[in-house]
Order: sequence, then structure tokens, then C-alpha cells
Amino acid sequence: MTREHDGSAASGDAAAASGRSPAADLHVHTTASDGTLTVPELPAAARDGDVDVVAVTDHDRIHPDLDAPVTERDGLTIVRGIELRVDAGDQRLDLLGYGVTATPSILSVTERIQENRKQRGAEIVARAEERLDVDLDVELREGLGRPTIARAIEASDAPYDYDAAFEHLIGNDGPCYVERYVPSFSAGVEALRDACAVVGLAHPFRYPDPESALARARELDAVERYYAYSGVSAAREDRSLVDRVAREADLLRLGGSDAHDRTLGVTGPPSAAFEPLSERLSRV
Repeated sequence: MTREHDGSAASGDAAAASGRSPAADLHVHTTASDGTLTVPELPAAARDGDVDVVAVTDHDRIHPDLDAPVTERDGLTIVRGIELRVDAGDQRLDLLGYGVTATPSILSVTERIQENRKQRGAEIVARAEERLDVDLDVELREGLGRPTIARAIEASDAPYDYDAAFEHLIGNDGPCYVERYVPSFSAGVEALRDACAVVGLAHPFRYPDPESALARARELDAVERYYAYSGVSAAREDRSLVDRVAREADLLRLGGSDAHDRTLGVTGPPSAAFEPLSERLSRV
């Protein structure tokens, strides 16, 4: 059963394991999609996580309260980003864009996705309410994802917590699941390249076929090398493979906590890996 990631982490990267803080957290979700942090809350959360740079990468959406590719809020550098799911044919992949400019091409893609997200969310909620005989407190808005619905199920009178809601109801094989629109890999990359300073592949070892995903990463600018995987075996999480692909394809090695909660700085790139991204963002 496949479920959407909720930001929990079982292990960190080498820097986190050694007690060194990453230079940045480049994979953070907010209430604009399925996270719990608002933009005004980011500086305090970043200070708690000991990071000075955060990339807001909400699902399939540019954060409406960030008005430039890079902004400063209360001493925190915030990179306007996006996490865009695409269909690569053999599997679906998540792409990360950094330093987003709101171009017509990316807005066309995201607006279509968000309208579909609201329609899909309404149908999932209706199916769950009918099956569970409960009323779910869910706002049918842009950015709506299954984690928000799972939290609402957990908060209701239904006998399911967050994980059980995915496992028994809204997961990919669940009775309340509804398919959603996903752009093709080529369409997604084209829109991101037009809008972003850097485009990369997110969490390569979360896909059914990591090697195929990394082959696609060779067409991009970056790969998420620093990531705290949950439920992925050490044997499968072959970081040397990521390093080899990054070296051969000249990819930036980036990363972040994938936080959907309030905990930032779990992992991310060290200073040497972050600097090339910082240099590219300075030209936006």
C-alpha cells in the first residue's frame, strides 16, 4: 500500500547523524498544501531546527503568500519552491523546483492540478463520510491532499487513526481512493525549467524503481541526496548510487526534511553542497 509521506523520519543523513546541522532545509511543506506550518511560523521553526535557509516546496502549488523567488522573513531566508508530481510512464516521480517565478506555463499546470485536487478531495471526503457515517471537517481548497483528510478522519468519531485511515480507507487500494490528474514528466519538466532556477528529483529511494528514477534525474539539475527516509532498508538506500549519478550528470546534491509537521532541520545539504544552489538563486 502506497501512502503520501507525512514528514516522519526514522534516520538522518551523515551530517545529522554526526550532530552537525545542515546548511539549509530544502524540502518543507506548509498549510498551503498538507503541512501544518504557516509562513509566519517558519522563522521560529527554523531557529529551533538550527537552519537559516528553508525552501517551501508545497505540493503542486506555489505558495500564495511568498511574493518572490527568494525572500527574508525575521532573519530567515525563504526560497519559493514547489514539489510537482509527474508521470514518467513506468512510475510517478516528484520533482522539486527552487527559486520559482510565477510564469504562465507553471501557473497553467498548477491551476489545472489544484482544480482537480479540490474535485478529487470532495469525492474522497464524500466516500469516507458515507462509509464511516461521520461528518469530516475538511475545507475543499487548493492544496488539499490525502494527509489532510487522514487527519480529519483521525479527529472524527471514526475508529481510525492517521495511519489506519490510509491503510483501510484512502490509500491507493482503499475503498475511498480516487485517482488524480498528474502531468507527464516532459510537461512537468518543461514548465519547471521555464519557472525555476534549479529543478531536481526528490527522494529517489521512495520509488518502486530507484534506478529508473535516477536515470530521469540525469535530465535535471539536481537530486535529493540528503533525505531522512522512513521505512526504507539500508540496503535499498544506496547513497553511493546517488553520488555516482550526481557526479556523472553534474547534478547538485540537495535535500531536506520533507517536513509536513513543525520539525525542520532534520536533514539537508551541508554548506559545500548548498553553496552552488545559493549562487544560482542569487541570479534570479
